[in-house]
Amino acid sequence: MKPAVLGLHIGGSKTHAVRSDGGPEESGQPADAGITEASANLSSVGHRGADAVLRRIATKVGSGIDAVCAGAAGADTPASRAVLTALLSEHFPGALIDVVHDTRIVLAAADLDAGAVLVAGTGSVAWGRNSDGQEARSGGYGYLLGDEGGGYSVVRDAVREALREYYAGLEPGPLVQAVMAATASADALQLMDQFYGRPEPDHWAGLAPLVLRFAVDGDPAALRIQAEAAHSLASLARQVLGELGLELPLVMAGGLLVNQPQLADAVARKVALEDPSSIRILGHPPVHGAVKLAHQLIQS
Repeated sequence: MKPAVLGLHIGGSKTHAVRSDGGPEESGQPADAGITEASANLSSVGHRGADAVLRRIATKVGSGIDAVCAGAAGADTPASRAVLTALLSEHFPGALIDVVHDTRIVLAAADLDAGAVLVAGTGSVAWGRNSDGQEARSGGYGYLLGDEGGGYSVVRDAVREALREYYAGLEPGPLVQAVMAATASADALQLMDQFYGRPEPDHWAGLAPLVLRFAVDGDPAALRIQAEAAHSLASLARQVLGELGLELPLVMAGGLLVNQPQLADAVARKVALEDPSSIRILGHPPVHGAVKLAHQLIQS
């Protein structure tokens, strides 16, 4: 009987789970589309929230799981990985468990052993590993300390633009009007109150596509915000590549890069001025990398 493994991608706003009952040769693209649940990110929803999400996933995927690999945003410290490992062990008793940062499953999903990864979703981070096994990382510190260029950061810049226009005595521009309408805010001050009153980063990151759509339409304020995001994201990637080797492939992932081609193109141009086409966007969900790593747990 072939082993059953579970791959988890725990992002800032959702959790994607895929069960694979095939061998490792099938782990790159399991036929199962998987399960999408709320985020089980400990820093976002806490221990109780993560436990509830993982409990629902365990019920849906069924019993008999032999190995679990979870790629989790914010799984930066041994302590945070230990907490998530303990939770997974409760819900998948007897399974081999491995918890890694979500950048690692992106590299695996791209079928690369060496390379650099740039992720921009709710937050942002870059990580890489070269052929010598050396690793480097930049960013991914969370919305209070960093995550520049991620969805939360993009929307925060739009709120700042609203306040700039307000205190300059200007009428709200098209971008600001759209953000206020989306949040049912009468003016920039009410928008600011809402921003502080509901600080959850995934809530505000959900408005990032709205902001970037205005950039596609040529709105000056949105273009400035997009340019700043592209600069920040490119800086993360360049730092990692500078430490590990500029010849390494770069894979871009995360909803903000996968679904916003204008932003992704701007980042690619800033990272690789001579040949931005050498940078690729991950063509399938990162969770497939977690499935691949889960199969490797059994083989090791």
